[in-house]
Amino acid sequence: MPRNNARNRGVRNTRGFTLIELMVVVLIIGLVAATVVLSVGVTGRDNELEKESERVLALIKYAREKAELQTREFGLFCGESDYEFLTFDARKSIWRSVDEDEALRARELPAGLNLRLIVEGRPVVLKRAADKKKLTDAELEKAERERVPHIILYSNGDLTPFQLTVEREGGVRSVTMSSNDQGQIESEPLKEAGK
Repeated sequence: MPRNNARNRGVRNTRGFTLIELMVVVLIIGLVAATVVLSVGVTGRDNELEKESERVLALIKYAREKAELQTREFGLFCGESDYEFLTFDARKSIWRSVDEDEALRARELPAGLNLRLIVEGRPVVLKRAADKKKLTDAELEKAERERVPHIILYSNGDLTPFQLTVEREGGVRSVTMSSNDQGQIESEPLKEAGK
């Protein structure tokens, strides 16, 4: 008889899952799926793109104010997926990096984002950044001397008319900022391709 009780207890322990356990598992799977959907951006938002375009816009405005306050020219040099603010060194007659202000340092866009630039109504062919580690000192110095900003922020508050677009590769989504006739810099909302 004790042997039968042990067998019955074993049967009771291997029945399966309760309804509550199944509901908890389904809830967890649902939460994981919702997190994946939101992180991929199916909802139409591209947080990375919006964040980078807001940063570029804020830095352009900051450099413009700094140009007016310090009465010196600043410029924005753009590559295909990077950008850097430059300042004009009158003593050497060259545009140089803004080493004294960390905010205006050279920046690279996250993978999958590119820049597109139109200056004074003409599209600019932006180049991919060269690997500075592979250049000789002479080539590096030559590249530095030839670097001229695409957009100039003058000390009197004027700026080169431009239209700068930060876009997802393939042009799926983009945010465009531009200067208007009054000299203001405006940003358009995020655009989806084909809309």
